[in-house]
Amino acid sequence: MSEEILINVTALETRVALIENGLLQEIFIERHNHRGHVGDIFYGKVVRVMPGMEAAFVDIGLEKAAFIHASDIAAIDADGFEVRDAQPQSIQQLLREGQFIVVQVAKDAISTKGARLTTHLTLPSRNLVYLPRSKHVGLSQRLEDEQERQRLMEQLQHSLERESWEECGGFIVRTAAEGVTADEFSEDIRYLHRLWLKVNQRIEKTKKISTVYREEPLYMRIVRDLISPQVEKIRVDSGHSQKEIKQFLQDFIPESVAKLEAYGGDRPLFDLFGIEGEINKALGRQVMLKSGGDLIIDQTEAMTTIDVNTGGYIGSKNHAETVLKTNLEAAAAIARQLRVRNLGGIIILDFIDMIDEEHQRQVHRALVKALEKDPARSSITGISELGLVEMTRKRTRESLGQILNSPCPVCEGRGTQKSPETVCYEIFREIMRIARAYENKVLLVMASEVVVERLLDEESATLAELQELVAKTVKFEVEPMYTQEQFDVVLSG
Repeated sequence: MSEEILINVTALETRVALIENGLLQEIFIERHNHRGHVGDIFYGKVVRVMPGMEAAFVDIGLEKAAFIHASDIAAIDADGFEVRDAQPQSIQQLLREGQFIVVQVAKDAISTKGARLTTHLTLPSRNLVYLPRSKHVGLSQRLEDEQERQRLMEQLQHSLERESWEECGGFIVRTAAEGVTADEFSEDIRYLHRLWLKVNQRIEKTKKISTVYREEPLYMRIVRDLISPQVEKIRVDSGHSQKEIKQFLQDFIPESVAKLEAYGGDRPLFDLFGIEGEINKALGRQVMLKSGGDLIIDQTEAMTTIDVNTGGYIGSKNHAETVLKTNLEAAAAIARQLRVRNLGGIIILDFIDMIDEEHQRQVHRALVKALEKDPARSSITGISELGLVEMTRKRTRESLGQILNSPCPVCEGRGTQKSPETVCYEIFREIMRIARAYENKVLLVMASEVVVERLLDEESATLAELQELVAKTVKFEVEPMYTQEQFDVVLSG
């Protein structure tokens, strides 16, 4: 499996694409006037405590007040470490309105919801995540090899002893640390220690709502978090960004410096690798499968639904084999689309009905296997009698559609609008209402071109009967700025 990272940096935004075996797997977009805040640490002020929700709203200086649940709050002892109580405390015991509190953004603001906060602070480096207020030392659950887990823990303990690291906070070994030595851990420990000293100094000095720590720019976070032995190339089209990445690689991952390549071609980097087209496809509802089937993806406020259809695929064997092949292909395509579109929350998958239980198990196994590559945590149920799979996928940032799209001003996000026929009948009812209320002999209807054309063509007979019934003359005027649903019926001289 070969991977490439493409980094496109402009004055307006940064975009990063992760390519796996020639296919786009993930796309990250950060606009410089609206960058995300996950990982940022704030000195905030509690503005409202909600006992019924066991939560509070905190002003951290963003457009919307952020949200923190009681389960994400830990009391701090005299030494600055989190206190784990056997009995959970209520939000009223933990916070009060007007109180200042140090918090970190765990999830960006999405749609109408504010950012999600936590008091469990973390600072990441290449191989470690530092927990400045905890004494816990552990390993990432994605490190599965038991011997490697034991070796890493021994190396980390050796580094902590060498650095005289006692009562100074905890660590979690990251997945990227596989194969590292005690010396590399020591470098990370010293870096994180210096970083926390600076952050803590800012916390102690500040007296008002402010940002005390900002995460690295997108391109630096991606290189830090995603680079692995499978990554063969990192292509960057910005000289300044390339220099920053090179310095980081030289300091922390020197064996990967040779993978970095400055792109200076005439053709835009994302055009060259077909990423622009993939992004546009990912904004559509329909995803075509190679077999001729398709996926229909609908994202709503509550959940995302994905419907699998055979489409034009009729297969060469019996119906059950056709359905199985389509569902197996769909399982792999769904896993990829979840990553590319960054869909999270509750997701309902509607596979084509399968009677054979073995076929159901094959499709379920294929879906689970395809999702193993996804860094976002997910939970999947079995296939129900209706052929549905319920799953959840962790959501920490807006989906691709939420970043790039805005609600349609015509249909207001419904995805449909009233037909010309429906609007014509609404106009007829409005004419009847106005005719009863006013004595004017002439009425003027202003509407869109498609509606006026229908009134004068398909509905002309009905219109003539209506004019005779109300004993009034009805005139029409095309209003080019009106949408299909808009119209006005006004009195005319």
